[in-house]
Amino acid sequence: MQDVTDRAFWKLITEYGGADLYFTEYFRVHPDSILDPAILESVTANPTGRPAIAQMIGNHIPSLVRAARELQNHPVAAIDLNLGCPVPVVYRKNAGGGLLRDPSQIDSILGALRDAIDTKFTVKTRIGFDDPGVFEELLDVYARHSIDLLSVHGRTVEEKYRSTVHYDFIARAVERMPCPVLANGNVVSADKAQAVLKETSARGLMIGRAAIRNPWIFIQIRQKQRGEEPFMPMGKDVLAYIHTLYEVRWNSQTRESSHIQMMKKYLNYIGLGVEPSGRFLHEIRRVNTKSDFFRLCHEFLDHSRPMPLEPFELALKTTDFLCGVND
Repeated sequence: MQDVTDRAFWKLITEYGGADLYFTEYFRVHPDSILDPAILESVTANPTGRPAIAQMIGNHIPSLVRAARELQNHPVAAIDLNLGCPVPVVYRKNAGGGLLRDPSQIDSILGALRDAIDTKFTVKTRIGFDDPGVFEELLDVYARHSIDLLSVHGRTVEEKYRSTVHYDFIARAVERMPCPVLANGNVVSADKAQAVLKETSARGLMIGRAAIRNPWIFIQIRQKQRGEEPFMPMGKDVLAYIHTLYEVRWNSQTRESSHIQMMKKYLNYIGLGVEPSGRFLHEIRRVNTKSDFFRLCHEFLDHSRPMPLEPFELALKTTDFLCGVND
């Protein structure tokens, strides 16, 4: 997820159990682009001990081919093409989810990339731009180019993150595709993970926003699969996570106010599971100093009550602006 799940966050999330596989933030690819050094460092200095997939976004075929070839000079497990990003500034340029309006263009891009990529080649998609009726055609295109993995977010681009997730479309992809399929969208707990896997028969899950809110989610899912009672964090555990996140992301060259603004990106997700009224989110978005930031965090989280860290409905109503992060 762009500007959030970078190398520092990868390292931290690994300490909480971590994922089996990591996707980089997306490399923006266009005729004048170079491989973003900070994102590339996630691959070259991968702190997780797990495979890393390099994600690209763009629509200019020669540039995508060039970037894919360059990325294969680094220790990537696969190259991924992002066809799911619902951010308007992206899809209006006919990139990310915007390409879902033009399956023939996707066909051309995938053909060129499949010829250029010697390692694994994966795709992240939504079920359409504004109409899921195109999904069958999209599956035909994906299957034609022998991709190695398809991740499906079960909403259209226009639905962003507001609608229910259409898991039946993910199940259809599992039936149709010759490659493994990952299910994506609203996997907010170990119970939900188990239910989504059962409903879709997907090979695995792609988890984004929930991992920011709940860094224990990966180990909780594994515990659930083993028939164990998943770990339940207390308020103090969540508070300690925020303190650690603050220190991991701290840079002595950064002004305190700028660091607080960066931390708010994470708290916009964590805050959804803190309390039901939305007051924590409302207030945390208005702090500007470290002392006020942690005063508020301690007020709401310095306790020993269980915290499932699933999003509260009322808090969710205040989060339309969060649709810029790909999950």
